[in-house]
Formats: sequence, C-alpha cells, structure tokens
Amino acid sequence: MIKYHEIKTLFNRNPETNYKTLIEGDFALPEFEYLQDNEWTFTEKVDGTNIRIMWDGEALKFGGKTDNAQIPVFLYDRLNEIFTGDQFQELFEDTPVCLYGEGYGAKIQKGGGNYISGGVDFVLFDVSIGDWWLQRKAVEDIANNLALRIVPICGKGNLHELVNKVALGFDSAWGNFQAEGIVARPSTELKARSGSRIITKLKHKDFAEVDKK
Repeated sequence: MIKYHEIKTLFNRNPETNYKTLIEGDFALPEFEYLQDNEWTFTEKVDGTNIRIMWDGEALKFGGKTDNAQIPVFLYDRLNEIFTGDQFQELFEDTPVCLYGEGYGAKIQKGGGNYISGGVDFVLFDVSIGDWWLQRKAVEDIANNLALRIVPICGKGNLHELVNKVALGFDSAWGNFQAEGIVARPSTELKARSGSRIITKLKHKDFAEVDKK
C-alpha cells in the first residue's frame, strides 16, 4: 500500500544557512499563504518512526515509511502484540485499509525515552481506504475500536497562531517535556490543484534561529 505522503514545513528554508533555518513569512506553498487566516486544526507531532499497518482484505502486514524501511525488532514485536488479523477482519471485512502512525518510545529517536522510558508503542495519526483519507471523527472511531492511542488535538487557529504556539513551545501530551511540534491541516480538509492534501508541519527546533523575510 502507498507510503505516507510528504508533509511540507510551513515556510521555506534559507539556503544561506545551509537550509538549517526557516524564512518566516516565506510560505512553502501558495495554498498555505492563501489559507493563512483560516482555521486549522493542530495535532501534536510525535518524534518517532513512521509505521504503516496494512490490511489487504485477507492478511495483515506491517511496514515502515517505505517498503524498504526496516522496523526495529522490539517495535515489530510490540506491533504484533497490538494488532491481529482477526481485529481487521471483524472491523473492515474484505476492504483494504492502511493505518498510518508513529512507533515511539525508548530507543526510537534521541528523545524517545521521554514518551516511554522502558518500552515502545504505536500512536495513530491517519487512515486511508483506497484513495480516501478519513476525517478525524472516523479515525477516532477506528482508534477506539482497536484500542489505539491517536495523536491529540492541541489547538485550533490560523497559521499565525500555529507559528506562535510552536515557536514558544508547549508540553507534550505524554509528559512534562517539550513537544516536537505540530502537524496542521485546515479544519475542513482540502486538496491542492495537484490532488495533494493541504497539510503542513512545524517543529520547535526550527525556531532556534528564524530568519525574518
């Protein structure tokens, strides 16, 4: 099944700093600039590794961000504890579906131990059925049915409020530590003329030094 699409950072990066800093106000896509004053929904960005849970109507398969990505053995074992083919057969029958989420916890990324000090887990952030991306309420229903955690909504607002929130920083829903950032999408989900989803991200570390346009 398809790998998860790229999520563009809200602003372009500055070539003069070897792309280490953002140029605030220089939107990466014209759609971001056009929609900057609309309401967007913010979800916490979890610092982990991209995981796909793929059901083809008959069998269940786990994958990383790409088909060649390797899943650490300890995370693969945890996924086998969480998911079974029987669950998907009961919930989706013969309909192919792909769950997208983040594997996170100890030994995953530098700060993984902040989330879970002695283990790993999976958090859901998106679901596709065919060419359709499910809306938040449907993703929440699937998470509830499979007893999964879903990335928490951490606010709503326009893109200026998004920038302020990420730049100032905020505590993660997992504990008293700095959240990595935010993934934002219009509260009424939209697609660009190319057919790609309108969705963006910002990380707190990108604001260590930001160049003003």
